[in-house]
Formats: sequence, structure tokens, C-alpha cells
Amino acid sequence: MRRRLVVASRSPDKFREIQAKLEGLPVELLSLADFGSLPPTVEDAPDLMGNAVKKAVECHRATGLWAMADDTGLEVDALNGAPGVYTARFAGEGATYASNCAKMLDEMRGVPGDKRGAAFKTVIALKTDDGCYCVEGKLDGRICETARGSEGFGYDPVFEIVDGRTLAEISLIEKNGLSHRAQAVGKMRNLLDFLLRKEIA
Repeated sequence: MRRRLVVASRSPDKFREIQAKLEGLPVELLSLADFGSLPPTVEDAPDLMGNAVKKAVECHRATGLWAMADDTGLEVDALNGAPGVYTARFAGEGATYASNCAKMLDEMRGVPGDKRGAAFKTVIALKTDDGCYCVEGKLDGRICETARGSEGFGYDPVFEIVDGRTLAEISLIEKNGLSHRAQAVGKMRNLLDFLLRKEIA
């Protein structure tokens, strides 16, 4: 029996990444796009975990299904950990991938190479009928001087990994093997496998 599981996001990019990582599990993945009337969650928690849990709990309450939600933050050393929980709206309300990247490059203009360290963090919360679980993934890197690459989304063109490529210069398959979200979804896959096996034991 396949359990229906809602990914509490309307982002097709994010849904595609998660779907690829959970392939093979006995789950039918849905997204918020399948529930058009649900109001968006107000992400007002002070940290990534708080936002992820809030989204998962509200989605579970509204749909009656197990719900998985994530919050991802880019923490830049030279910006004292910013944008953090404000990553998605770094360039203001209505920010786009392009405007966020442009603002990041502008904020980092003139910062020397050894001071451009950054890390992506993803926290994923899973709300089931009888509990709430959280996992985390982290990817260290640096903010490059100019945007490069056409793959991926979000800050991928300005986030350089240890081998000198940006996340927008690698394939989805490669990204799904190393990214912050991939790490967190990998841990969530193990957790889901355990919980689903426990259900039928």
C-alpha cells in the first residue's frame, strides 16, 4: 500500500529534486499545487527548524495526510550569517531567483576570496499522525564573484562548491548526491523507510 505524502511546497523545482531522491519508496507524493485552496504558511519563526515544523504541521492539519516541509537558508560569513531565514526574500518581497543572486553579488562586492565562505542549510520536518520529526543537511562553499551556470535554481549560480564549480554548473543527478537538500532528503528517506516498515510490521 502506498502512503500519500504531501510535500508542503508549490515549487516545481524543489518537488522534482525531492521526488528523485525518494524514488522507490512506497509513497505517492503530492505537492501544495494539488491543493489549490490552501493558504500559504506565514514563515515567521526565528530559525529554519521552526519554519519547517510550522509548515509541516499546518499542511498535515489542512490535508489530513503526512506532510513534509523544508526550510533552507544560505548563511554567509561576511554577512554575519545573513540572509539565513530571509534567504528566499533577501531582495525584498516578491524577490526572484535573479534578484536574490544580484543582491548577493552586490552585497559581496569587494569582499576578498578568503572571506567569502558560506553554507547552505536545509531542515526538513515530517508531520505524521502521531509525531513530528526533523533532519538537517549542510553544504559548505563560498560566494563566487560572478554568477555562472544555467542548471539548478535559487542561489545555485553564485554558490561555489569545493571543486570550484557552482551548483548551477553541475547536473541534477550530481547535485542530488551532494547538496544540503539532498543530504537532508537522504536522511528523511531513511526515516520514512523506517516509519513505513514499522507501520506494516
